[in-house]
Amino acid sequence: MQGAEMSEPTREIARSGKTSTLDRSAPRRWLKAGKTSRDGRGRHLAAPAILSYGFRPFFLLGALTAALAVPAWLFVYLGLLAPSGPFAGAAWHAHEMLFGYLAAVIAGFILTAVPNWTGRLPLSGAPLAGLILLWFIGRIAASFVADPLAAVLMDLAFPLALAVAIAREVIAGRNVKNAPIAAMLGIFALANLMHHGEAAGLVPYGYATRLALAVAAMLMTLIGGRITPSFTRNWLVKRGVPLPAPFGRLDMAALLVTAPALLAWVVLPAFPATGAALALAGALLFLRLSRWRGLSVVREPILLILHLGYLWLAFSLALLGAAILSGGAIAETTALHALSAGAVGTMTLAVMTRASLGHTGRAIQADRATRAIYWAAGVGALLRLAAPLLPQFYVPLLVLAGTIWSAAFGLFALCYGPILFAPRLTQGTQTHPRAP
Repeated sequence: MQGAEMSEPTREIARSGKTSTLDRSAPRRWLKAGKTSRDGRGRHLAAPAILSYGFRPFFLLGALTAALAVPAWLFVYLGLLAPSGPFAGAAWHAHEMLFGYLAAVIAGFILTAVPNWTGRLPLSGAPLAGLILLWFIGRIAASFVADPLAAVLMDLAFPLALAVAIAREVIAGRNVKNAPIAAMLGIFALANLMHHGEAAGLVPYGYATRLALAVAAMLMTLIGGRITPSFTRNWLVKRGVPLPAPFGRLDMAALLVTAPALLAWVVLPAFPATGAALALAGALLFLRLSRWRGLSVVREPILLILHLGYLWLAFSLALLGAAILSGGAIAETTALHALSAGAVGTMTLAVMTRASLGHTGRAIQADRATRAIYWAAGVGALLRLAAPLLPQFYVPLLVLAGTIWSAAFGLFALCYGPILFAPRLTQGTQTHPRAP
């Protein structure tokens, strides 16, 4: 998902060694037709930089949500604050982390990736601003609108609009390969609806959260399984060392086991067979990861963090399985936070930092501030998992974990916010984000 990388059609041509007279790049066709309102990347020239590509506003909004919503939840947990919307307590925390923070990051990634996949124009300018507005309306509804019907209508507008927009692009671009990813956006919107149903007492507790996390886990399995070995291969090939293993039977087995295991967890979360399937999925994802030469990139943090994010994913699924099979000896909430704070938190920051640098014309390297972001996210997630193991220190550890984890996203907003608002750098003027 780097700005310097070729589009999917171009990569296919390059791999096959063939050339084609068909220009599938909509931005190039736009310019050849004499239209000057967009640049060579398809961005509206009259729009401010922050509205030129989906990753810019939504990565920033996702980071700000994670930085502010977790401390706000700690105030709610300590009885110092109470949301006035349809969700109370932990339900509000789960909703905003899934359908506020995570939804924004998914939107930022998918809106930026789809033009590369399809060769079509990116969503920018006023249409992008409209999508941002819908996201804000959803956040207001989830926190302050007490009427259940009004809240659900306001909150669902954003995920539905995003799902429809992406489905249209994938269909118009005939990009069948990524149709499952577009479909998962619709399932994510369904999980949002179900969460409102839970708050209204119409849907049994837990289904919505599990469905949303299952979608997140499957997206990480698919997309993380593409970009991690791909970016690693690009880096290692320049050094003349052994490369990550290509996609093979083990990778396919991991995908074929993970998808039904996650589905079983959504529908039958207490069954031993579900626990065994999740544990097997975690083991297969770990074996898959072990073939990607992660130890060769230990000194390249912006690559290593992708491997660590996938490691968190494998560990969290195995832990979910163990929690089911242990009969309560391992708390389900511990496994859930391994998946959310650990896997989702790490992988989203890995993608956000890398894409923000690459798509704005900066060197894709982790400076001190970026490394601090990675450390804070990892330490915060580990402390959250450790809190239940030390019940006498549970509350202090919970507060410390939440503070450190959210600080990672606050630091991202502080260091990368100016980059996301600034125009793309031209070649030869690459810089790194500056530490505060």
